[in-house]
Amino acid sequence: MRRKFLTNLILLVSLNFLIKPFWVFGIDRNVQNMVGPSEYGFYFTIFNFAFIFQILLDMGITNYNNRNIAQHNHLLSKHFSSIIILRFLFAIIYMAFILGVGTLMEYNSRQMYFLVIIGINQFLLSLILYLRSNISALLHFKTDSFLSILDRLIMILICSILLWGGLTKEPFQISWFIYSQTAAYSITALIAFGLLLRRMQFKGLNWNPAFFLMTIKKSFPYALLILFMSMYSRIDTVLIERLLPNGDRQAGIYASAFRLLDVANNMSGFLIAGLLLPLFAKMIKEKKDLSQLVKLGFTLIFLLSSAVAIASYFYGEPIIRLLYHRHFTESITAFGNRITETALVFQLLMVVYIFTSATYIFGTLLTANGSLKQLNRVALIGVILSFSINFLLIPHFQAVGSAWANIAAQGVTALLQLILAFSILPIHFEKSYLLRLLTYILFIGFVAWLSVQLPLLWFYQLGLFILLTIAIAFILKLLNLKAFVQIIQYEK
Repeated sequence: MRRKFLTNLILLVSLNFLIKPFWVFGIDRNVQNMVGPSEYGFYFTIFNFAFIFQILLDMGITNYNNRNIAQHNHLLSKHFSSIIILRFLFAIIYMAFILGVGTLMEYNSRQMYFLVIIGINQFLLSLILYLRSNISALLHFKTDSFLSILDRLIMILICSILLWGGLTKEPFQISWFIYSQTAAYSITALIAFGLLLRRMQFKGLNWNPAFFLMTIKKSFPYALLILFMSMYSRIDTVLIERLLPNGDRQAGIYASAFRLLDVANNMSGFLIAGLLLPLFAKMIKEKKDLSQLVKLGFTLIFLLSSAVAIASYFYGEPIIRLLYHRHFTESITAFGNRITETALVFQLLMVVYIFTSATYIFGTLLTANGSLKQLNRVALIGVILSFSINFLLIPHFQAVGSAWANIAAQGVTALLQLILAFSILPIHFEKSYLLRLLTYILFIGFVAWLSVQLPLLWFYQLGLFILLTIAIAFILKLLNLKAFVQIIQYEK
């Protein structure tokens, strides 16, 4: 299993590193700079509001399905015929719910219009994730890797034409960005459906109320978990927009920093979790030893996330200044204040990256084990912490207060999941390994501090930090190329 994990992780990460950085830094960043912080904050607040309730589109079926089909491949054709109907029924409920809540929140006509389009986008994205869950459950990771970047690739093509194609004299509109997502998700969903059809015996749709109820009952704990996690991960900008008189601007500042955390998670943790869930589920069913695969996954994600978090702390402001430019409606003073605030939020949020990375390993392991009751209790603690701290800090510290709330919620939930995983499952880490991880953190922290003292331009300092960080990981034998090669060549 370690061989399958490593080989497919290399492919998955390679494809995503080719596409997603350009999407984030070439397209998404330029959209933010073109439309300005208030307009992007307007969009991001509505997006996060729709995202929080996206569980109504899925009801936990994707995670349940991934685990179930990984353990029982023969059920794919039978289950798919009914689940696909169920997902469209959920879409109707979802749209009615978000529009109803949006009305209660007194959203204006423009907000409601974009809520409809973003809601449709969320349905299409949820459908893609379900289709991919079947493909990855069959362990067709190469096909899943291709699908993981297809929607972004299409969006890059569409947005590049709109940004730089000279087709219109109007400034770039945030609505164009949203519509490009609709087109990309639609095309990707159709291609994913076609690829899945080739891997199963599809006998048409099957209206089966008894199966619907059984599936909802079994997937409900997964649904509750995703809802809680979405709430404590994404409620920030919604509360910022509601609680502050300059809510759109502060939400835009938070969004500029959060998008970088989001891409870090999507480029590593989310990808690793997608590979590990079916592998963990299969190994647990077959009663195989989990420790080595857990250790491998955690080592890779911890080395990366801790290095990125420390680099972001020491180089936060120059990174933000490089990425974001002054909008034509801003004064120089207002721009300087925005960059300073965004950098501080960014430095804080990248600490969260360490916690979410741990969650992608140990939360995924507990999900594969079916420990949903314990996970939901942990997630509920995260929701309570997030709401409480946000309401306490946002009025006084604005976007920075939300960043601290995110650190608290993600840190506590990650620690509790780690404790649960080691207490429920037969996994163990050697004391020498834990000592090496601690030594790694201390060394790279010192190296980062030392690098900023050098009389060099900041990007040379950062480059030196990266090289020394990699060297430290090899010296401490946390990275071992020879061991990786042996796993790829000889393990089954």
